Amino acid sequence: MKVVVTGLIATYPLGGVAWDYLAYVRGLRDLGCDVLYLEDTGQWLYDPRKATFTSDASSHARYLARALERCGCAMSRRWSLRDPLGRYHGMDRQQVIEFCEQADLFLNVSGSCWLREEYRGARCLAYVDTDPGYTQAKLQAVEEGRASEEQEFSVGLIRAHHRFFTLGANLGSADCEIPTGGLDWQPTRPPIVLAHWPRTFTPRARRYTTVMSWKIDVRPPTLNGKAYGGKDVEFARFVELPQRIPVRFAVAISGAAPRAELRRHGWEISDGHRVSRTMGFYRSFIQRSRAEWSVAKNAYVDTRSGWFSTRTVSYLASGKPAIVQDTGFSRFYPTGEGLFAFSTVDDVRAAIDKIESRYRHHCLAARSLAETYFDARTVLRDILQACQLA
Repeated sequence: MKVVVTGLIATYPLGGVAWDYLAYVRGLRDLGCDVLYLEDTGQWLYDPRKATFTSDASSHARYLARALERCGCAMSRRWSLRDPLGRYHGMDRQQVIEFCEQADLFLNVSGSCWLREEYRGARCLAYVDTDPGYTQAKLQAVEEGRASEEQEFSVGLIRAHHRFFTLGANLGSADCEIPTGGLDWQPTRPPIVLAHWPRTFTPRARRYTTVMSWKIDVRPPTLNGKAYGGKDVEFARFVELPQRIPVRFAVAISGAAPRAELRRHGWEISDGHRVSRTMGFYRSFIQRSRAEWSVAKNAYVDTRSGWFSTRTVSYLASGKPAIVQDTGFSRFYPTGEGLFAFSTVDDVRAAIDKIESRYRHHCLAARSLAETYFDARTVLRDILQACQLA
């Protein structure tokens, strides 16, 4: 079976981003698929060293090739990066077109690929919504006649797909405020390659950590007349947490966060871009943690989307308990052992008490959850079956 997988590995060459999209590539290869990784966003490429964007894709192409090789997907140049100037790196344009024409599935993860006409030859074009609420806000804006030209273009590409998947497990439920836009959104889960994230038991670790961006939304989503926000909105509700619970909280944070204020409240702050500078740095930060504590974007929380974080899956696979803000996901995954959903400070305190009373038990439970719910082979086999390809 031939499958095209899209992503943002070269566009945002940061460790956490690479692990997310490589799980789709490696997971499908492990299922026996012939995979082409294609990156064509139509955007400039982020240079984390200069904190700016560039059209020069040479270093980004090298980064992509190394990332694929690192995760066991060297693939004899079975990858292609189209840069902002229209040049292809890796497989050339004609090779990409020929592969797409022969493909059984074009899996557009995060809707990251500009779905050009020459890419549409696959039997099934599938869209994977990793930002529930944000995607559907564009659909609603077009329906209501208030969309920008950019949103109209984006929605046209979304609707060109045949199948629609979402990390918002609660979409379509009565208590979820996200409209479907007339599309049949099928729930999926963040995949992880378990071999890449071995269980790492570190009983001497003391810090409850996470990696996060403070506020990156230029235009926060508006749904049914209500504007939603990012993680900064939710973090403010828990800013006094280190002063109220006697454990160490450490956040690797990027964006314009009020770092001095956070430190005054007892947070240990490090640079998110530095932690994510390489795939190895990112994984090491997670695996040296005692557990995860994290808020979610306000847009995920208030809409009851059921969204679940790929980052949290990495903690679980590493055998790290996770205390994460409930977006409605607690209806779909078991909580109370290894994984804890919180809405209040008291919820966090109760979760930490349980983890500290039986730390090894909750570490084992965390890994078991990753194996049961997020194994890339299982997640991606389900997608293939939903597309009637397996």
